Amino acid sequence: MKYEFLEHTADVKVRAYGKTLEEAFINSAYALTNIVTKDQIKKVIEKTIEVESEDEKALLYDFLEQFLVLIDSEGFLLAEVKELKINGLKLTATIIGDDKPENYKTDTHVKAITYQEMEIKKEKDIYTIQFIPDI
Repeated sequence: MKYEFLEHTADVKVRAYGKTLEEAFINSAYALTNIVTKDQIKKVIEKTIEVESEDEKALLYDFLEQFLVLIDSEGFLLAEVKELKINGLKLTATIIGDDKPENYKTDTHVKAITYQEMEIKKEKDIYTIQFIPDI
């Protein structure tokens, strides 16, 4: 399982998984896109995301926030995270998607990423990330 949506009173709670921290971050981005649209996004444009943060939770927050900025400023919807590398508290990702949101049915507008109930943990050989976007 890459991610799941959990019950929450007002918003959506996401729990994403990965064998590596990078994979868990990638699956978090896919979950965020799935909140916005259930449609299959075409691979039209490639972009690079670079963020550097003060701690691991801030890195996750800043990474996910980049997708909201891209949606709001360019209409960019994620199709694939082609590559993602985390080196300390710096993240670099190559992403592919489409900047024609009118071609897709959007279900929900995500206003912001929050630190509410945000977790990043490793148990056994699985990384688990939990976050609640404000919708």
